[in-house]
Amino acid sequence: MNISIFGLGYVGCVSLGCLAKNGHKVVGVDINDTKVGMINCGIATIVEKDIDLIIKEEFENNSISATTSANKAVLETELSIICVGTPSSPQGHLNLSYIYKTAEQIGEALKNKIDFHTVVIRSTVLPGTNKKIGEIIAQFSGKKRGEGFSVVSNPEFLREGTAVKDYYNPAITVIGGDHEVALSKVSSLYDELEAPIEITDIEVAEMIKYVNNSFHALKITFANEVGNIAKSMGIDSHKVMELFCKDTHLNISPAYFKPGFAYGGSCLPKDLKGLVTLGHDQYVATPVLSGVHESNEHQKRLAFELIARTGKKKICFIGLSFKEGTDDLRYSPSVDLAEKLIGKGYQLTIHDENVHLSKLIGENRSFIDEHMPHLSELIEEDPKKAIEDSEIVLINHRNFDATRYLDILKEKPCLIDLVRIPELEELPNYEGLCW
Repeated sequence: MNISIFGLGYVGCVSLGCLAKNGHKVVGVDINDTKVGMINCGIATIVEKDIDLIIKEEFENNSISATTSANKAVLETELSIICVGTPSSPQGHLNLSYIYKTAEQIGEALKNKIDFHTVVIRSTVLPGTNKKIGEIIAQFSGKKRGEGFSVVSNPEFLREGTAVKDYYNPAITVIGGDHEVALSKVSSLYDELEAPIEITDIEVAEMIKYVNNSFHALKITFANEVGNIAKSMGIDSHKVMELFCKDTHLNISPAYFKPGFAYGGSCLPKDLKGLVTLGHDQYVATPVLSGVHESNEHQKRLAFELIARTGKKKICFIGLSFKEGTDDLRYSPSVDLAEKLIGKGYQLTIHDENVHLSKLIGENRSFIDEHMPHLSELIEEDPKKAIEDSEIVLINHRNFDATRYLDILKEKPCLIDLVRIPELEELPNYEGLCW
């Protein structure tokens, strides 16, 4: 395939060399004459393991070249990859002026092109940028998106120092677009790589790199805070974290990575507080660990605000225990939410198939007697009656068989889902907590 790459910095140079090595004819585009001259002499524009040899070999194979002419590059290729910089401001906003200028140049060039052209965004951009790029290209080219061109989001996950290795060994390749031919063309660039290709929504593809890197930053900070506490107590932090990483069921796994309601129960709140207290007692600051509880409380406030905005007062809770399959009410976020609603004058009806007051014992019974002493007056054993007697239905448990009650659920003013039950998402009155 004939490919043009806009931007000969870090991502652009690596992409130029690796795509050429995979058999494509690639031309680099940059406003910097020095970078263009380096490529046209077979010299890499960056210092990165292996890329200097690849650029030299592919230049000698006549597979790569470079130019300052965007018009020439677009007219001579069928696919353009945007790799220009998107630097961050001190406030965290991106400077997208370079990528917008590139879109204008591509649009101007497409005025004179008959064939369909695919534009790929590899630069790190915020959700909504793909749409804006499409609008700019349409404006400057006079062509319609989906007919004369298409814009595909294909975020890069290259790390400095291992970029070539990362290019050929990705964990996953993410592609977002709205045109089947363009998606197929971009996917074909990665046919030789032994990694899954995920075709997804454009906005999802635009957001995923931010989520990935934010989590990587969180991992580092979490490990550092654990290390600081461990060192203060004479404990080998590396042994602690090595053991931590051996749990691939919960710790290093997809477990808990589903956006939804707050955590609760007798373990997570207690043990988090315990670890933060250990740090405090050793005069060790733990800003990330200390912030987890407040973030969890914020999630509870979001659920309350969602209910409050409906303007309705009669609420049905489907589920009260801290998770389905148990009657444990201790530190359940649903109990906290119920308490707040009752205090604000809401009328609650609660159905939880596992919660039976006569069977609550020990600390579980003591907790609920303290926090919701009148629970017996709120419990309804029949889920249908609980739903019928309410205005708003709040679903807290995933094991609720919603399909049995769709006819009455769809008639309610609002159906609020804290756990995401797919069968309910098509109902016109449906509202998810954070999706």
